[in-house]
Amino acid sequence: MRISAVVLIIAISVALTGKVILFICIFVCLDLILVCCIMSFICLFVDELPDTGYVEMIPQNPLNLRAFTLCMRLGTELSMTTTERSIILFAYRTSQHDELNVWQEVDGRLSLYLSGSSDGVLFQVPGLGALHTHLCLTWDSSSGATALFMNGQRSLTKIYKKNHNVSSGGRVILGQDPDSLLGDFDADQSFVGEIYDVNMWSSVLSDSTIQDMFAGRAVPRPDILDWETAELRRNGDTTMIEHEL
Repeated sequence: MRISAVVLIIAISVALTGKVILFICIFVCLDLILVCCIMSFICLFVDELPDTGYVEMIPQNPLNLRAFTLCMRLGTELSMTTTERSIILFAYRTSQHDELNVWQEVDGRLSLYLSGSSDGVLFQVPGLGALHTHLCLTWDSSSGATALFMNGQRSLTKIYKKNHNVSSGGRVILGQDPDSLLGDFDADQSFVGEIYDVNMWSSVLSDSTIQDMFAGRAVPRPDILDWETAELRRNGDTTMIEHEL
């Protein structure tokens, strides 16, 4: 069996000066018998917190949503340090406000905020760490039902933003929390670590489907954000190399 891989490496700034390096590494592996597997990740390595480096992910369809499932795999050691600060995990901002943000709060809870609201829905879950975590959030406007999945395990359901509609026309940002459409970043809120397999569906996936996803089994292709095919717009120099395993 022959397996090929493509590695994409992006450096936002050189560690000698700004001490910030953002790498995006994409490995695409093809099993010629039955399985096509995608293994891709964005790695942000820092000695000092970044306030400019980010990656914009281009949706394949507008985020005009009455329901969604948002999933990602990530690892960060920020939550294991003595630095007490919130960490942005996912940001979708329109010109008016933060339309859909996912955070790790100062106290370690994971949270979802919609429509620029200062009141989010928060979940007390085990802390993020150096070991990769599979994280999903589901939300349905008709009922407000919101749930979090961590490594295939489902939280209790909370009611949040019933009858709300997520608005289109914004930008999806990884690594920073923009206070304007593509700027006004705060280094003390930036993500430092690895994040990959960011996918979004315009529906609430079943519990069993999310558990299959965590286990690496086949699931329906996402219709909003598809990590395998999405265009990633990087802020910084890029270098692509091809590597065969």
